[in-house]
Amino acid sequence: MIEQPMMAKICDIQEESPCVKTFFFKLNLNFEPGQFVMVWIPLLDEKPFTISYIQKDLVGISVLKRGVFTNAIHSKKIGDMLGIRGPYGRGFSLKLDSNSCVVGGGIGMASLSILVDRLNFTSEGYRGNVTFIQGARTASELLYQKRFKDMKLCTDDGTVGFKGTTVDLLKDLLKKQRFQKVYACGPERMLYKVVELCREHSIECEVSLERYMKCGFGVCGQCDCSGQRVCIEGPVFNTEELSRMEDFGRITITKTGERVIHS
Repeated sequence: MIEQPMMAKICDIQEESPCVKTFFFKLNLNFEPGQFVMVWIPLLDEKPFTISYIQKDLVGISVLKRGVFTNAIHSKKIGDMLGIRGPYGRGFSLKLDSNSCVVGGGIGMASLSILVDRLNFTSEGYRGNVTFIQGARTASELLYQKRFKDMKLCTDDGTVGFKGTTVDLLKDLLKKQRFQKVYACGPERMLYKVVELCREHSIECEVSLERYMKCGFGVCGQCDCSGQRVCIEGPVFNTEELSRMEDFGRITITKTGERVIHS
């Protein structure tokens, strides 16, 4: 575990959508799908991001532009430096030789991309099968379409693929086929509905939660969800664990420490 940020030079930048860019670095990380790293901009702040690409000594983070920190990252150029420490947290547990479904919403796709790479790689040897669902509000927000050409797409406005949410599409698929395991990442309300749907169908499920994090290694307690530190006990939790976490899908802690009840 790296306690101090390691300064890394941006070696390439790839535009994934009008609001998402992937920044690549030459780093050698022992990273498992679902874990995260802390990214530091000197004199500004530090935020958690997952690794969305990894190949030998090349890693990438996909960043959605939505605030001061992410706008600052989007302004970076090739050759600029960012601080990176980690990886931290508990990732996904891969279920091989099975029919799996991966469900991604919005920038949650970044946390699932390496998972899909691993599942697709292992499925060749273990005869597993992977169905990959991606949902977004509209066509322009969909990610990694060239990278994952067999994705089942859905949009809220119907501009591409199935018209509706990822949960709607998953419900539709479950009428025709059976999955042994479902993996998901996206908005927490979406995750809550995915977990409930999996529980109804007795399907094993793991989801990656996004909570506001300050330290990344369990000291500040900012990312607490019903006594579980998302940065340590998570960010990946299974159905059994989530059933004991009353805040899941209902209450979020803001960066000021306020508990906000979801409507």
